Amino acid sequence: MTPTLLLTRSRPDTGQMKDRLSKAEINKDALQETVEAGAQTVGQVMSIITRAIRDVTKEIGGFATDAFEIREGVRKAKSELSDADEAPADS
Repeated sequence: MTPTLLLTRSRPDTGQMKDRLSKAEINKDALQETVEAGAQTVGQVMSIITRAIRDVTKEIGGFATDAFEIREGVRKAKSELSDADEAPADS
C-alpha cells in the first residue's frame, strides 16, 4: 500500500476559490503520512515478532514433551529389565 498525500481545503469551498495548500499544510500532510506509514510498519514488524515468539515457544514445548516421553520410556524399560533380572530362572 503506497501512502498518498490527501489534498484538503483550509477554508470552505465558495465555488470561486481555487484549491490551494499552504506550505504548512503540505508539510503537515507529509508528516502525517510518514507517521502513519511508520506506525503501520511497526505494527507489521511486531506481528511478525509475536508470531515468531509463539512458534518458538510451541517448538520448545514440543521438545519438552518429547523429552518427558523419552524419560518415561527409559524408566519403564529399566523397570522391566530389573523385573526380569529378579524373576526366578526356569531351568
